[in-house]
Amino acid sequence: MAVTGTPVVFVHGMFLHAASWASWVELFRTAGYEPAHPGWPGEPRTVAEARREPGRVAGIGIDDIVAHYAQIIRALGRRPIVIGHSTGALVAQRLLDQDLAAAAVALQPPPIKGVANLAPSSIPVGWPLLRNPANRRRALSLTARQFRYSHGNALSTTESDQLYRQWAIPSPGRPVFELVCANLARRSPATIDVANPARGPLLMIAGGRDHSAHRTVVRATVKRYRAAPAVTDYQEFPDRGHSMPIDSGWREIADATLVWMQQRLG
Repeated sequence: MAVTGTPVVFVHGMFLHAASWASWVELFRTAGYEPAHPGWPGEPRTVAEARREPGRVAGIGIDDIVAHYAQIIRALGRRPIVIGHSTGALVAQRLLDQDLAAAAVALQPPPIKGVANLAPSSIPVGWPLLRNPANRRRALSLTARQFRYSHGNALSTTESDQLYRQWAIPSPGRPVFELVCANLARRSPATIDVANPARGPLLMIAGGRDHSAHRTVVRATVKRYRAAPAVTDYQEFPDRGHSMPIDSGWREIADATLVWMQQRLG
């Protein structure tokens, strides 16, 4: 069991609402942690509201998201374990690098600055969003078909469509442009000090069938981190896609995360 009151902060990724962490929150609370799953800045409280008011997140960038969670964490009075998915996994790494987290779990993260994304599977994910430069300032939505490719390709069409109806919301387009241009930008918000020897333990998790965060890209990120003495662990689930934390197999990933936390943090 965790030490009573150990805080855990969950950070969701693009096109998913914070409430999609609900099953994890319940499980972690039962395990003795004190979980929280706040949304991104400007994100409405419910999925329905987020769909009705997409403009509330338009123009928000990665630095804005990091600053938002940093403020939440400082109010806790204690460094939490941060668990992030997709773009939220990058946010988790940024918070760990800033010593605002005791440890971090990065589920299916995008490449940080210095890691090339050469996976062909990611092109159909990003191109529909990137082809119009004005999308940088807008809130964007995925169609059910786009969601199936980017998130639900390892699922049945029925399950993917159900998850889309339940959790998909508009997201700011700016982070997509920031991530794609990370290796070209002088001051990219995807910059992490991979040589930071003082940071807490980090677990990186990849899905073998993930179109959005290809396993080879995640492995390349892990390789960069392992040049430093701080703990960096890696787990891969061969048959999983980008829907890993929200689909019917979520418990396998959550249990593996809990085991790792117990091993590394006690």
